Amino acid sequence: MIAFCVAVLATGFTGSAQQPNAVVEYERGDDFGESKDVVALARQGDAGAQLALGLMFENGEDVQQNSAEAVKWYRLAAEQGEAEAQLRLGMTYVDESLPENLAEAAKWFRRAAEQGHVDAQSFLGTMYANGQGVPANNAEAVKWWRLAAEQGDVKSQFRLGMTYAVEGLPENFAEAAKWFRLAAAQGDAEAQSFLGTMYAKGEGLPKNFAEAAKWFRLAAAQGDAEAQSFLGTMYAKGEGLPKNFAEAAKWFRLAAAQGDAEAQLNLGTMYANGQGVPVNNAEAVKWWRLAAEQGDVKSQFILGSMYHNGKGVPENYAESVKWYRLAAEQGYGKAQYNLGLMYLNGEGVPVDFIKAYAWTSIAASHTSGIADEFELRLVELMTKEQIAAAQSLSSKCYESNYHDCD
Repeated sequence: MIAFCVAVLATGFTGSAQQPNAVVEYERGDDFGESKDVVALARQGDAGAQLALGLMFENGEDVQQNSAEAVKWYRLAAEQGEAEAQLRLGMTYVDESLPENLAEAAKWFRRAAEQGHVDAQSFLGTMYANGQGVPANNAEAVKWWRLAAEQGDVKSQFRLGMTYAVEGLPENFAEAAKWFRLAAAQGDAEAQSFLGTMYAKGEGLPKNFAEAAKWFRLAAAQGDAEAQSFLGTMYAKGEGLPKNFAEAAKWFRLAAAQGDAEAQLNLGTMYANGQGVPVNNAEAVKWWRLAAEQGDVKSQFILGSMYHNGKGVPENYAESVKWYRLAAEQGYGKAQYNLGLMYLNGEGVPVDFIKAYAWTSIAASHTSGIADEFELRLVELMTKEQIAAAQSLSSKCYESNYHDCD
């Protein structure tokens, strides 16, 4: 979690709404005066000049870059109550200018936040959310994020939306949608994607596929992989957009290239079915493998089937068993049934009636139809001792959440 906080805190500053004139002139690049005048004012105790001098040393402008000198001048200004200096001093405790000290960082962020500094409010909220330098406290996190969000801070708006939608507060989709919309209107791709999802699902907003597609498209155009995947699905299903498999494949490909497992699964399916792309089982297997290696259970099952049937890859029962088992261990009923068949027929594994019974029994417990029939037929081939052992293995496997199945 510390790495996350540092990454968040290292983002650019929006700046304090009320900075001393000296700092405003410095950041505009106006003729503030010779560096010696800034030094003179800083040495006389002028907080604005101390901040400006700290910025000069931090950025190496008109002076040799010197982090220690920057910290020195920030501290002098911060101790006089200069909010921007307090923020920047806090930053030095997380950006390696000083030995990491998150409690000190939080102390200085709080002082700036209490003066209304929007970045400090946002960062302090994140520290409370993560328990960094302060005890974890969602209510405090929300308090500070809300203050920053009300000043228009886009990241705080997004975090508030996330808090109401999925974490930290009692679920309130309407409130989540409100904050996502504010962040989305400022161009935040994640907020646009979440707002699209809320329209698509009718959570906190009336279900509206056209509105969902609008927000997904805005996020997708910024490279948001999840939005690209959703947009592909909407084109494939004709929800909110005219059905268009070529467009669906285009967006799935963009998301899949970024590692989105669901898009990889869907792109593989389009290659297998020739939807929007030429039929190509080898390409289908390529994308399913990428999704399967990320743990996508459907892709693991399909990959097992492709190896079993020799489609897109050479027939290989051992590989088929490998992928069926991975899916079966995630509770996928079809894979559990097929794995049982592999043990029955000795395909990729030695014949083993006990394991065949155990896996098909587990499959039958949460699927209906063929698995039940197969289990009954299998019993006719087994001794009472084998059936008892198989039932014991089935229970052990199920109770271990499929981790102890041998």
